[in-house]
Amino acid sequence: MTENNPNFQPQKSPVVRGLMISAGVAATALGFIGIFVPLLPTTPFLLLASWLFVRSSEKFHEKLMSNRFFGPYIKNYREKRGITLRNKIYSLSFLWLTLSISFIFGPPLWYIWLMLASIGIGVTVHIIKFKTLK
Repeated sequence: MTENNPNFQPQKSPVVRGLMISAGVAATALGFIGIFVPLLPTTPFLLLASWLFVRSSEKFHEKLMSNRFFGPYIKNYREKRGITLRNKIYSLSFLWLTLSISFIFGPPLWYIWLMLASIGIGVTVHIIKFKTLK
């Protein structure tokens, strides 16, 4: 552990460390893509990336946590502080817009519609339950 980051737990094996850094970068990329693709979750990928970086690269962890978009998002989620009303509205609007497009242009199969509606409702409830930050 270092003075700058008491949570940093370096991985001793360079091979495992390299794999963890690669997986962290991939998780960060998937988290970023998840911002725009509603059925791809953002939060679990960003939390995974943070966890991997804490165990492999203090430099990557610091970059992730100091990122102006991802850093506050991860910190607020970890500390159960909540998300802003703007983010709630944006997330839910984008979720239901893309789900509506899927309903309109997707195959007219009831079980696909049921699955999409269930995911949409589940994600909506999850987001609404978050405390709203000012």
